[in-house]
Amino acid sequence: MSVVKDIETKKVIVEEISEENVQKVLEKYDTDSNVRKFNNKTIVIFIAALGILFSLFHVYTTYNPLPTLLQRTVHLLIALSICFLIYPTYKKQDRTKIPFYDWILFGLSILSCIYLFSQYQAIMTERGGIPNTVDIIMAILTVVLVFESARRVTGWVLPILALIFLAYPFFSHASWLPNMLMTRPFDFGDIFGQLYLKTEGLFSTAIGASVQYIFLFILFGAFLAKSGMGQFFNDLALALAGHQQGGPAKVAVISSAFMGSINGSAVANVVGTGAFTIPLMKKIGYEKNFAGAVEASSSIGGQILPPVMGASAFIMAETTGISYGTIALAAALPAILFFLGVLMQVHFRAGRSNLKGIPKPDLPRVKEVFKEGGHLLIPLVGLVIFLGSGIPIAYSALYTIVLTIVVAALKKNTRMTIKDILIALEDGTKQSLSTIVACGVVGIIIGVVNLTSFGSTLTAAITNLGAGSLFLTLFLTMIASIILGMGLPSIPAYIITATMAAPSLAEFGVPILVAHMFVFYFGIFANITPPVALASFAGAGLAGGDPMRTGIISVRLSLAGFVVPYLFVYEPAMLMIDPTGLPMNAVDFPTASIVDILIVSVTSIVGVIGLGAAIEGYFTTHMNAIIRIILGIGALMLLIPEPITDIIGIVIVLAIFVINFVQDKKIKKRIIPTA
Repeated sequence: MSVVKDIETKKVIVEEISEENVQKVLEKYDTDSNVRKFNNKTIVIFIAALGILFSLFHVYTTYNPLPTLLQRTVHLLIALSICFLIYPTYKKQDRTKIPFYDWILFGLSILSCIYLFSQYQAIMTERGGIPNTVDIIMAILTVVLVFESARRVTGWVLPILALIFLAYPFFSHASWLPNMLMTRPFDFGDIFGQLYLKTEGLFSTAIGASVQYIFLFILFGAFLAKSGMGQFFNDLALALAGHQQGGPAKVAVISSAFMGSINGSAVANVVGTGAFTIPLMKKIGYEKNFAGAVEASSSIGGQILPPVMGASAFIMAETTGISYGTIALAAALPAILFFLGVLMQVHFRAGRSNLKGIPKPDLPRVKEVFKEGGHLLIPLVGLVIFLGSGIPIAYSALYTIVLTIVVAALKKNTRMTIKDILIALEDGTKQSLSTIVACGVVGIIIGVVNLTSFGSTLTAAITNLGAGSLFLTLFLTMIASIILGMGLPSIPAYIITATMAAPSLAEFGVPILVAHMFVFYFGIFANITPPVALASFAGAGLAGGDPMRTGIISVRLSLAGFVVPYLFVYEPAMLMIDPTGLPMNAVDFPTASIVDILIVSVTSIVGVIGLGAAIEGYFTTHMNAIIRIILGIGALMLLIPEPITDIIGIVIVLAIFVINFVQDKKIKKRIIPTA
C-alpha cells in the first residue's frame, strides 16, 4: 500500500519536490550521486557486469579470502577503475560518454592491481617490503589515481586534507618547523613504500574494514531497498505518529532513524526520506528551515542508532578490539536520548504553533502496514540474532542478504526477480564506491601518521592545550573531531577521528570504548554543523530554506547529542559498562549496576525533555524568557552526573512542568466559557 496515495499528498510532493529537484540536491551535496548516464547500451551492460562481479567477488572471498594485501588491492583498485567510468571529470561535462582519458585511468587502475599481484611474492620475501624504482613509480601512480577518484566522488575536502598530510613527511625534517613537528628525513622509498607495499597506508585497516564489513552491509542495504523496506518504514512511521501533534515531523524522525541506521549516508538519507517528509511538514505549518533541519538531524542520528549504526559499529569493533555486542549495547541509550531530544523539540514546536497532525482516516493503519510489509523486519531481527549468536560479522551480513531475498519472496509486492537481484548487486557496488575511495584516502593519512608519529604529536598538542583539565581536553577534542569530520561520510569521518583525536583522551584514563564513542559522535555531527554541514544544506535544498539557518537549527535540534557524549565520559553507566579498576585499553567490561543505569537513564530522560521545552519555550503552554532560562539550567544540572545536581535539577524541572501544566489548565478554563 502506498502511503503517498492513501493520504493524497502526491500532488504536494510533485509540485514542491520534483524528481529533478531531488536529483539536483543530490548532485550538489552528495557528490557520489553525480554520475554519468549513458545512451550506449554496451557501456551500460559492461559497467553493470563489473558491478555485479565486484559484489560476487566479495561474497566469494568472505568464504575464501585472499592474502590480506591482495584482497585489499582488488577491493580498492577495481573500485577506482569503476569510478573513472561512472563519475565525470567535472560537473558540466557531457555525461553520456566516457572520454578517452578516463579509459586510460581505468586501465591504469587495473594495471596497478595486476602489478601488485605479479610482484606480491617478491615484495613479501625477496624485497621484504623495501621498494625498488618500479614500485615507487607504481605507488605514485596509485596515489594520484586515489586522489583523482576521491576528488570526483567525495569532493575537495578529503583529498586536500590528505594532500596536506602527504606533504608533511617531505618537509618534516626542515629546521623552520616547530620542534614538536620535526622528524628524521624521509625519502620517496620510505613514504611511498609505506603507502603502497604495506597494510599501513592505502591498504590499511580502513580498507580492511571496508572489504570485510562495510561493503557487505552496503550490499545488504541495497537488497533491503530493492525489497521495499524504505516504503515500509515510511508507512509504519505515518501509521504510528502521523496523527499526533506535529505528526509529519515525528514521521521524519522515525523513518529517517530507521533508514539512516542502515544506509550510513546522512545526505542520501536526507534526500531519500526528505523528499517525502519535508513537504508534509511544510504542509501542516512547519517553517521551511525547521523542516529541513528536522530531516537533517534525524538522518545523522540514524548513524548512531544500533544495531547497524551505518556499519560504523563494525569498524569500531575492528579498530578497538571490543566486541560488536558491547558496542551496540553501549550505543543504545545515547541514541535513544538523541532522538528523544529531537522528538521533544518538534513536539513542543508543534504545540507552540498549534500544528496538528494528519487526520487518522487519511493514514494507513498499523495493522495494515504490518500485513503488507511487516515480514521485511525479519532480516533485521535475523541480523541481530546472527550477531548475538557469535557468528562472524561478514557471515552474518551474507546470511542476512540471503534471508532478505527469501523473506521478500513471501509476498508478491516485495518479491525480487533475478533481474532485481542483479540490480541490487550492481547497486551495492555503486553505493559503496564513495566509501571505498574515502577509505583509500584515509589510508594515506593513516600511513603518514604511522610513519611520522604525527598522531602522538597532535595528541600531545591537544593535551597541552587542555592544561590538565579533562573537560577542556574534551572540548578541544570535540572541536578537532568536528573539523576532521567536515564534509566526510560517517565511516571515514570516524576512522580519521579515531586515529587523530581519540588518543588525546587516553592521557586522562578515559576507556578506549568511551573515547571512540566520543569522537564518533562529533565526527558524525560535523554533517550538520556549519560552516560545512552537508546534511543540513541538503535539507535546506529540499525545503527551499537558507542553508546556514537550517544548519543552526539542526545543531539546536541535536543539542542533546552534543551534551550526551560529555555525560557518558563522566558517567560510563550510560554506556551500560563499569570500567572501574580496568586499564584504559580494556576491551571487556562488566555491565554497570542496574541502579546506576536506572539513575542515569531517568535523570537524562527528564533532563533532555526539560532541555527541549526550554529551547522551544513551551511545555503544555508558553513560557517566558526567565522561566526558560531557569528550566534550561535545571535540565543541564540533570545531565551532570552528581547526586546533588540531580536532586536540584529534578526539583527545578518538575516544579516548572507542574506550574506550566496548571497555567495551561487555567487558560483553557477561561477560554471554554467564552466559546
